[in-house]
Amino acid sequence: MPDSGFQLRSYVFIDSMQPQYAAFLGSELDGDVPLAGMAELWLELAPGSEVYNLLDAALKSTLAKPGLQMVEREFGLLELHSESVDSVKDAGQSILAACGLTASDRIRPSVVSSKIISKVNPYQAQQINKTRKGALLLPGKTLLVMEVEPAANIVLAANAAEKASEIQLVHFNPFGRFGRLFLSGTESEVRAASEAAHAAVSANAG
Repeated sequence: MPDSGFQLRSYVFIDSMQPQYAAFLGSELDGDVPLAGMAELWLELAPGSEVYNLLDAALKSTLAKPGLQMVEREFGLLELHSESVDSVKDAGQSILAACGLTASDRIRPSVVSSKIISKVNPYQAQQINKTRKGALLLPGKTLLVMEVEPAANIVLAANAAEKASEIQLVHFNPFGRFGRLFLSGTESEVRAASEAAHAAVSANAG
């Protein structure tokens, strides 16, 4: 049982990872490689060291595979995935049972910032491209920059945006205080993606 200071910051379930999203994760995560179409669960915890025994509980009771076990400056983060939706859901339930909590005990996510930049300047595009891990941001495209809190909820926004629109996934970061998403496309594509991303975060706050 976690100590009295335990906090379930994020509990994020994705039923089907989209192709760009899954490819991005596959290049970034150190553990088992996720593939498009798999189900996925992210948990963000405090104190961070709780990830070790909670991941152990999930792996001993389900067939879900770990893509990430990370303790950073403030929080711990877990990612689990499987071709079986039920396996991922069961892993989540195992972790919640070990915590003595339910998914509704998570911190309600919120969008901290969301900006759409039309016709990106070539110099600004190159600045973003220096640190991106996904698609190149091309000059003249429309760019969405979105921040959410707690950070792990940005994965919901990224996956939902790709599911809803033919955008290019430039970068996302689910670590730290705020999660950040960068995606690009035409004006209409980016606006549709933005609506889907906001809706996904709002749905997880319910």
